[in-house]
Amino acid sequence: MVVNSVHWFRKGLRLHDNPALQEALDGADTVRCVYVLDPWFAGSANVGLNRWRFLLESLEDLDTSLRKLNSRLFVVRGQPTDVFPCLFKEWNITRLTYEYDSEPYSRERDAAILKMAQDFGVETRVRDSNTLYDLARIIEMNNNTPPLTFKRFKSIVQRMGLPKRPVASVSHQQICPTHISAQHDQRYGVPSLEELGFKTDGLTPIVWKGGETEALTRLNNHMDKTGFLSNSERPRRGADNLLASPTGLSPYIRFGCLSCRVLYFRLRDLYMKARNDSTPPLSLYSQLMWREFFYTVGTNNPMLDRMEGNPICVQIPWDRNAEALAKWTEGQTGFPWIDAIMTQLRQEGWIHHLARHAVACFLTRGDLWLSWESGMKVFEELLLDADWSINAGSWMWVSCSSFFQQFFHCYCPVGFGRRTDPSGDYIRRYIPKLRDYPNRYIHEPWSAPHEVQKAAHCVVGVDYPRPMLAHAKQSRLNIERMKNVYKQISSYKGLSLLGLVSTLQEEQESSAKMDTSKAASSLSRTMVVPDSSCHSGQKAPAPTTTTLEPLSLRKRSCPMEEEQSSGGCRQPKVFWYTSSESSQ
Repeated sequence: MVVNSVHWFRKGLRLHDNPALQEALDGADTVRCVYVLDPWFAGSANVGLNRWRFLLESLEDLDTSLRKLNSRLFVVRGQPTDVFPCLFKEWNITRLTYEYDSEPYSRERDAAILKMAQDFGVETRVRDSNTLYDLARIIEMNNNTPPLTFKRFKSIVQRMGLPKRPVASVSHQQICPTHISAQHDQRYGVPSLEELGFKTDGLTPIVWKGGETEALTRLNNHMDKTGFLSNSERPRRGADNLLASPTGLSPYIRFGCLSCRVLYFRLRDLYMKARNDSTPPLSLYSQLMWREFFYTVGTNNPMLDRMEGNPICVQIPWDRNAEALAKWTEGQTGFPWIDAIMTQLRQEGWIHHLARHAVACFLTRGDLWLSWESGMKVFEELLLDADWSINAGSWMWVSCSSFFQQFFHCYCPVGFGRRTDPSGDYIRRYIPKLRDYPNRYIHEPWSAPHEVQKAAHCVVGVDYPRPMLAHAKQSRLNIERMKNVYKQISSYKGLSLLGLVSTLQEEQESSAKMDTSKAASSLSRTMVVPDSSCHSGQKAPAPTTTTLEPLSLRKRSCPMEEEQSSGGCRQPKVFWYTSSESSQ
């Protein structure tokens, strides 16, 4: 029997560790690799230019790799349910393969394609390589419900053993000869940004180049830099660490240009080699584990990306203020630290995890009291590594809408920025209007004397906006609002997440006792947590570092800085997945 296969590329835009693609090649007479420009993604106004550029570069790289194997990538535009019946008939397809996707939208789409393939008599083979573990098995081992604490999730994963090893990359010998027409580029070529309707005049230089080739290069460099596993050097902190790293991997994991299993086992093998075959701690893979956690939480919850109807989300009466949201989105809040972060996000498509915490808290419970859903949509548009489950879960976390309830700890848009970027170089890079401000005033230019503002060629209220609110006053008000929200729902037994506070405290205690070793801690993500709050006229205390775990903090009131002070309140130890930016 003749076997004509189609492999449907979606997230797994790679030739290495692609078991579904290997299934397409298994005993096949012809194999065509297809990418469908799904209107759900292509026509979405919530997908920004940088994400589109990264995707198209990834497709071009995939096509180039296939060319070297005497094949090509077929890019087809349209709805999958409209596209595949035509392809089945035109190419006489007998087998369809694709990578399993756990997200609710994807599962609904794939169910329709699976039924259609059955109606056409097409065999369908689906393989899972987007996650380390079988998410359905994790849920089954938790009494058929997703674990809602990371501690519980880790206990289940540890019982499951090691993930499956990656499969070999596709070789030249495996590829079947497939007819490529002379009109292939016109009919099935990768479109340009201009063809998709984007204006590319003044397009910023590429910071993150898409594709599997770049992903594997970065991985090798990442492993070289991870040589600090063998010594006790701690990551340094400063403005440079807020910039995109040449070894950063998160966008490549998100688009599937890099296999999460390859990253996992490269880290594991490196650790065991450096530590004489000792078993690595789970903290070595903390970013990947958090990715698995949020995927598990979202797999059976189609309402994860919204507040209403979401069974694990606190229903908070957020304000609606389109003008305030626009100022935050465009980086016009009048707080240089926040505005620099949002400018970097728009220009480059990526921001450091500490920066994500800062702007998310500012938008929601910290200052503006706007819904996390609004911020999530902005990140979905602009962030290269925005993933449905992770993006929604992280926003719920930082806004204290789920998983994390320590709402009395917040991020100060002045004090936190000053501790993270004490010289102000990060602000000068992304807000050049403020480049001539002295370090003393660059984080709060409104506090500078008028003559200093004039000398810096940037007068607040004329050349740069005044702060859109009084942070100290607004934060106090928002803490009271959150208190009232939690008081009102404390007796509601149906909201399962309300029981998580004690569990999170247990995590903190067990984590403090955990021997993570210097090597593991140097690879883990870290964040700065001041030993005490800063007040006006006081010197900022030396920061301490802690591994980036979702730990609950001690319950104490949150001392706020004075309106014009340079200090800030204590920062909560919260999590935002950014996937192996170990150089940061």
